[in-house]
Amino acid sequence: MADGWIILDKPLTLGSTQGVAAVKRNLRARGLGKCKVGHGGTLDPLATGVLPIAVGEATKLCGRMLDASKTYAFTVAFGAETDTLDLEGAVIGQSDVRPTRAALDAALAAFTGPIAQVPPAYSALKVDGQRAYDLARAGEDVVLASRNVTIHALRVLETTGAQGGLDSVTLEADVSKGTYIRSLARDLALALGTRGHVTMLRRLKAGPFALDQAISLDKLNEWGQGAPLENVILPVEAGLVDIPALDLNPEQAGAVRQGRVLSGLPFPDGLWWARCGGKPVALVMLAGGDLRVERGFNL
Repeated sequence: MADGWIILDKPLTLGSTQGVAAVKRNLRARGLGKCKVGHGGTLDPLATGVLPIAVGEATKLCGRMLDASKTYAFTVAFGAETDTLDLEGAVIGQSDVRPTRAALDAALAAFTGPIAQVPPAYSALKVDGQRAYDLARAGEDVVLASRNVTIHALRVLETTGAQGGLDSVTLEADVSKGTYIRSLARDLALALGTRGHVTMLRRLKAGPFALDQAISLDKLNEWGQGAPLENVILPVEAGLVDIPALDLNPEQAGAVRQGRVLSGLPFPDGLWWARCGGKPVALVMLAGGDLRVERGFNL
Protein backbone atom coordinates (compact mmCIF):
# COMPACT_ATOMS: atom_id res chain seq x y z
CA MET A 1 0.00 0.00 0.00
CA ALA A 2 1.05 3.59 -0.64
CA ASP A 3 -0.26 6.83 0.85
CA GLY A 4 0.64 10.31 -0.31
CA TRP A 5 0.87 12.53 -3.36
CA ILE A 6 2.31 12.17 -6.83
CA ILE A 7 2.59 15.63 -8.39
CA LEU A 8 2.47 15.19 -12.15
CA ASP A 9 3.73 17.84 -14.55
CA LYS A 10 0.86 17.11 -16.91
CA PRO A 11 1.86 17.20 -20.58
CA LEU A 12 -0.19 18.63 -23.44
CA THR A 13 -3.22 16.64 -24.65
CA LEU A 14 -3.25 14.33 -21.60
CA GLY A 15 -6.55 14.56 -19.70
CA SER A 16 -6.67 14.64 -15.90
CA THR A 17 -8.37 11.23 -15.75
CA GLN A 18 -5.65 9.88 -18.04
CA GLY A 19 -3.10 11.23 -15.57
CA VAL A 20 -4.83 9.30 -12.79
CA ALA A 21 -4.81 6.18 -14.98
CA ALA A 22 -1.07 6.60 -15.59
CA VAL A 23 -0.43 6.78 -11.84
CA LYS A 24 -2.56 3.67 -11.23
CA ARG A 25 -0.70 1.79 -13.94
CA ASN A 26 2.70 2.67 -12.51
CA LEU A 27 1.63 1.90 -8.94
CA ARG A 28 0.60 -1.57 -10.12
CA ALA A 29 3.93 -1.97 -11.90
CA ARG A 30 5.72 -1.19 -8.63
CA GLY A 31 3.60 -3.71 -6.75
CA LEU A 32 1.48 -1.02 -5.06
CA GLY A 33 -1.74 -1.64 -6.94
CA LYS A 34 -4.41 -1.82 -4.22
CA CYS A 35 -4.67 1.95 -3.72
CA LYS A 36 -7.35 4.57 -4.11
CA VAL A 37 -6.21 7.25 -6.53
CA GLY A 38 -7.80 10.62 -7.31
CA HIS A 39 -6.78 14.05 -8.62
CA GLY A 40 -6.91 17.39 -6.88
CA GLY A 41 -8.35 19.56 -9.63
CA THR A 42 -8.97 19.09 -13.36
CA LEU A 43 -6.60 20.53 -15.95
CA ASP A 44 -7.73 21.06 -19.56
CA PRO A 45 -6.06 18.71 -22.09
CA LEU A 46 -4.44 21.78 -23.71
CA ALA A 47 -3.06 22.90 -20.33
CA THR A 48 0.17 21.69 -18.76
CA GLY A 49 1.66 21.80 -15.29
CA VAL A 50 0.88 20.89 -11.71
CA LEU A 51 -1.67 18.09 -11.34
CA PRO A 52 -1.74 16.79 -7.74
CA ILE A 53 -2.70 13.12 -7.70
CA ALA A 54 -3.65 11.67 -4.33
CA VAL A 55 -2.87 8.07 -3.43
CA GLY A 56 -4.41 6.05 -0.59
CA GLU A 57 -5.21 8.11 2.51
CA ALA A 58 -4.30 11.34 0.73
CA THR A 59 -7.51 10.98 -1.32
CA LYS A 60 -9.32 12.20 1.80
CA LEU A 61 -7.77 15.61 1.09
CA CYS A 62 -8.86 15.90 -2.56
CA GLY A 63 -11.76 18.15 -1.52
CA ARG A 64 -9.36 20.57 0.14
CA MET A 65 -7.21 20.59 -2.98
CA LEU A 66 -10.21 21.44 -5.17
CA ASP A 67 -10.91 24.42 -2.90
CA ALA A 68 -7.30 25.65 -2.92
CA SER A 69 -5.99 28.74 -4.68
CA LYS A 70 -3.96 28.16 -7.83
CA THR A 71 -1.37 29.99 -9.94
CA TYR A 72 -1.28 29.93 -13.74
CA ALA A 73 0.84 31.35 -16.53
CA PHE A 74 -1.16 31.89 -19.72
CA THR A 75 -0.95 33.63 -23.07
CA VAL A 76 -3.83 35.56 -24.62
CA ALA A 77 -3.70 36.11 -28.38
CA PHE A 78 -5.65 39.19 -29.45
CA GLY A 79 -7.77 39.44 -32.60
CA ALA A 80 -9.89 36.28 -32.49
CA GLU A 81 -12.21 34.51 -30.06
CA THR A 82 -12.96 30.78 -30.39
CA ASP A 83 -15.95 28.82 -29.15
CA THR A 84 -13.74 26.91 -26.70
CA LEU A 85 -11.79 30.09 -25.80
CA ASP A 86 -8.53 28.29 -26.63
CA LEU A 87 -6.65 26.86 -29.63
CA GLU A 88 -8.93 23.84 -29.89
CA GLY A 89 -12.03 25.69 -31.04
CA ALA A 90 -13.46 27.38 -34.11
CA VAL A 91 -13.23 31.16 -34.51
CA ILE A 92 -16.53 32.82 -33.60
CA GLY A 93 -15.46 36.46 -33.48
CA GLN A 94 -12.66 38.64 -34.82
CA SER A 95 -11.34 42.17 -34.33
CA ASP A 96 -8.64 44.30 -35.94
CA VAL A 97 -8.13 46.17 -32.66
CA ARG A 98 -4.79 45.60 -30.91
CA PRO A 99 -4.55 47.05 -27.41
CA THR A 100 -1.69 49.24 -26.26
CA ARG A 101 0.44 48.33 -23.26
CA ALA A 102 -0.98 51.35 -21.40
CA ALA A 103 -4.54 50.14 -22.04
CA LEU A 104 -3.59 46.65 -20.90
CA ASP A 105 -2.06 47.90 -17.64
CA ALA A 106 -5.15 50.00 -16.93
CA ALA A 107 -7.50 47.08 -17.64
CA LEU A 108 -5.66 44.63 -15.39
CA ALA A 109 -6.61 46.64 -12.32
CA ALA A 110 -10.31 45.97 -13.03
CA PHE A 111 -9.60 42.23 -13.18
CA THR A 112 -7.79 42.08 -9.84
CA GLY A 113 -9.77 41.32 -6.70
CA PRO A 114 -13.32 39.93 -6.53
CA ILE A 115 -14.89 39.66 -9.99
CA ALA A 116 -17.95 38.06 -11.58
CA GLN A 117 -17.22 35.55 -14.30
CA VAL A 118 -19.28 33.44 -16.72
CA PRO A 119 -17.62 30.01 -17.15
CA PRO A 120 -16.86 28.74 -20.67
CA ALA A 121 -19.56 26.75 -22.46
CA TYR A 122 -16.86 24.12 -23.01
CA SER A 123 -16.38 23.23 -19.34
CA ALA A 124 -17.05 20.26 -17.08
CA LEU A 125 -19.84 22.08 -15.22
CA LYS A 126 -23.18 20.30 -15.30
CA VAL A 127 -26.37 21.65 -16.87
CA ASP A 128 -29.47 19.58 -16.05
CA GLY A 129 -27.23 16.65 -15.19
CA GLN A 130 -25.11 16.82 -18.34
CA ARG A 131 -21.60 18.18 -18.84
CA ALA A 132 -21.64 21.60 -20.48
CA TYR A 133 -18.97 20.56 -23.00
CA ASP A 134 -21.07 17.59 -24.13
CA LEU A 135 -24.03 19.89 -24.79
CA ALA A 136 -21.81 22.45 -26.56
CA ARG A 137 -20.26 19.77 -28.79
CA ALA A 138 -23.76 18.59 -29.67
CA GLY A 139 -24.50 22.08 -30.98
CA GLU A 140 -26.73 23.22 -28.11
CA ASP A 141 -26.67 26.81 -26.90
CA VAL A 142 -25.12 26.55 -23.43
CA VAL A 143 -25.73 29.43 -21.02
CA LEU A 144 -23.96 29.16 -17.65
CA ALA A 145 -24.65 31.34 -14.64
CA SER A 146 -22.14 33.98 -13.59
CA ARG A 147 -20.09 33.13 -10.51
CA ASN A 148 -18.02 35.20 -8.11
CA VAL A 149 -14.28 34.44 -8.03
CA THR A 150 -11.19 36.26 -6.80
CA ILE A 151 -8.08 37.16 -8.76
CA HIS A 152 -5.50 37.67 -6.01
CA ALA A 153 -2.79 38.96 -8.36
CA LEU A 154 -2.28 39.45 -12.10
CA ARG A 155 1.21 40.12 -13.49
CA VAL A 156 2.49 40.72 -17.03
CA LEU A 157 5.31 38.31 -17.95
CA GLU A 158 5.74 39.09 -21.65
CA THR A 159 4.10 40.88 -24.57
CA THR A 160 4.44 40.57 -28.34
CA GLY A 161 3.51 43.06 -31.03
CA ALA A 162 4.52 46.27 -32.72
CA GLN A 163 4.20 49.80 -31.37
CA GLY A 164 0.74 50.04 -32.89
CA GLY A 165 -0.59 47.46 -30.43
CA LEU A 166 -0.10 44.10 -28.77
CA ASP A 167 -0.62 40.82 -30.59
CA SER A 168 -0.46 38.82 -27.36
CA VAL A 169 0.28 39.01 -23.66
CA THR A 170 1.53 36.34 -21.28
CA LEU A 171 0.28 36.79 -17.73
CA GLU A 172 0.69 35.10 -14.37
CA ALA A 173 -2.43 34.89 -12.21
CA ASP A 174 -3.01 33.84 -8.60
CA VAL A 175 -6.68 32.85 -8.46
CA SER A 176 -9.33 31.42 -6.15
CA LYS A 177 -11.11 28.13 -6.67
CA GLY A 178 -13.62 28.11 -9.50
CA THR A 179 -11.73 30.62 -11.66
CA TYR A 180 -11.62 29.87 -15.38
CA ILE A 181 -8.53 31.30 -17.07
CA ARG A 182 -10.16 30.98 -20.50
CA SER A 183 -13.03 33.19 -19.31
CA LEU A 184 -10.55 35.67 -17.85
CA ALA A 185 -8.78 35.85 -21.23
CA ARG A 186 -12.08 36.38 -23.08
CA ASP A 187 -13.25 39.10 -20.71
CA LEU A 188 -9.90 40.91 -20.67
CA ALA A 189 -9.87 41.03 -24.47
CA LEU A 190 -13.43 42.35 -24.58
CA ALA A 191 -12.57 45.03 -22.00
CA LEU A 192 -9.73 46.09 -24.31
CA GLY A 193 -12.15 46.45 -27.23
CA THR A 194 -10.99 43.36 -29.07
CA ARG A 195 -11.41 39.58 -29.01
CA GLY A 196 -9.03 37.00 -27.61
CA HIS A 197 -8.36 33.36 -26.77
CA VAL A 198 -5.82 31.35 -24.76
CA THR A 199 -2.89 29.88 -26.70
CA MET A 200 -0.85 28.64 -23.71
CA LEU A 201 -1.93 27.63 -20.22
CA ARG A 202 0.39 26.22 -17.57
CA ARG A 203 -0.48 25.64 -13.91
CA LEU A 204 2.46 26.67 -11.77
CA LYS A 205 0.94 25.94 -8.37
CA ALA A 206 -2.07 24.15 -6.88
CA GLY A 207 -2.59 24.66 -3.16
CA PRO A 208 0.72 23.83 -1.44
CA PHE A 209 2.18 22.08 -4.50
CA ALA A 210 4.44 23.78 -7.05
CA LEU A 211 6.27 22.82 -10.24
CA ASP A 212 9.53 22.08 -8.41
CA GLN A 213 7.75 19.11 -6.77
CA ALA A 214 6.31 17.79 -10.02
CA ILE A 215 7.63 14.93 -12.13
CA SER A 216 7.17 14.36 -15.85
CA LEU A 217 5.11 11.52 -17.26
CA ASP A 218 8.34 10.01 -18.60
CA LYS A 219 9.88 10.03 -15.10
CA LEU A 220 6.72 8.48 -13.68
CA ASN A 221 6.92 5.70 -16.24
CA GLU A 222 10.63 5.16 -15.48
CA TRP A 223 9.75 4.83 -11.79
CA GLY A 224 7.04 2.33 -12.67
CA GLN A 225 9.65 0.26 -14.46
CA GLY A 226 11.84 0.16 -11.36
CA ALA A 227 14.03 3.28 -11.59
CA PRO A 228 15.18 4.27 -8.06
CA LEU A 229 13.79 7.81 -8.17
CA GLU A 230 13.38 9.74 -4.91
CA ASN A 231 10.40 11.90 -3.91
CA VAL A 232 8.00 10.35 -6.42
CA ILE A 233 5.41 9.83 -3.67
CA LEU A 234 5.29 12.79 -1.28
CA PRO A 235 3.90 12.12 2.21
CA VAL A 236 0.24 12.78 3.07
CA GLU A 237 1.25 15.78 5.20
CA ALA A 238 2.74 17.49 2.12
CA GLY A 239 -0.86 18.44 1.33
CA LEU A 240 -1.30 19.99 4.79
CA VAL A 241 1.58 22.46 4.98
CA ASP A 242 -0.77 25.42 4.58
CA ILE A 243 -2.48 24.75 7.93
CA PRO A 244 -0.93 24.44 11.41
CA ALA A 245 0.02 21.10 12.96
CA LEU A 246 -1.04 20.02 16.45
CA ASP A 247 1.07 17.46 18.31
CA LEU A 248 -0.81 14.83 20.31
CA ASN A 249 0.49 12.30 22.79
CA PRO A 250 -0.30 8.62 22.15
CA GLU A 251 -3.30 8.65 24.49
CA GLN A 252 -4.82 11.71 22.81
CA ALA A 253 -4.10 10.26 19.37
CA GLY A 254 -5.92 7.05 20.34
CA ALA A 255 -8.96 9.07 21.44
CA VAL A 256 -8.96 11.06 18.19
CA ARG A 257 -8.73 7.88 16.13
CA GLN A 258 -11.88 6.70 17.90
CA GLY A 259 -13.60 9.96 16.95
CA ARG A 260 -13.80 11.26 20.50
CA VAL A 261 -13.81 14.98 21.34
CA LEU A 262 -10.77 16.34 23.18
CA SER A 263 -11.54 19.27 25.48
CA GLY A 264 -9.54 22.01 27.17
CA LEU A 265 -6.88 22.42 24.49
CA PRO A 266 -5.15 25.84 24.71
CA PHE A 267 -4.98 26.52 20.96
CA PRO A 268 -6.73 29.03 18.66
CA ASP A 269 -9.96 28.09 16.91
CA GLY A 270 -9.71 26.82 13.35
CA LEU A 271 -8.61 23.95 11.15
CA TRP A 272 -5.52 21.98 12.22
CA TRP A 273 -3.93 18.68 11.35
CA ALA A 274 -3.25 16.50 14.36
CA ARG A 275 -0.15 14.31 14.40
CA CYS A 276 1.52 11.84 16.73
CA GLY A 277 5.16 10.92 16.36
CA GLY A 278 5.25 12.99 13.16
CA LYS A 279 2.48 10.97 11.47
CA PRO A 280 -0.88 12.53 10.56
CA VAL A 281 -3.74 11.31 12.73
CA ALA A 282 -6.64 13.47 11.55
CA LEU A 283 -7.77 16.74 10.08
CA VAL A 284 -9.44 18.44 13.05
CA MET A 285 -11.42 21.54 13.93
CA LEU A 286 -10.77 23.42 17.16
CA ALA A 287 -13.51 25.57 18.68
CA GLY A 288 -13.45 26.89 22.25
CA GLY A 289 -10.73 24.45 23.21
CA ASP A 290 -12.70 21.45 21.91
CA LEU A 291 -11.14 19.32 19.18
CA ARG A 292 -13.42 17.48 16.76
CA VAL A 293 -12.38 15.20 13.92
CA GLU A 294 -13.10 16.35 10.36
CA ARG A 295 -11.29 13.53 8.53
CA GLY A 296 -9.34 10.70 10.12
CA PHE A 297 -6.27 9.09 8.53
CA ASN A 298 -5.64 5.38 8.73
CA LEU A 299 -1.84 5.46 8.61
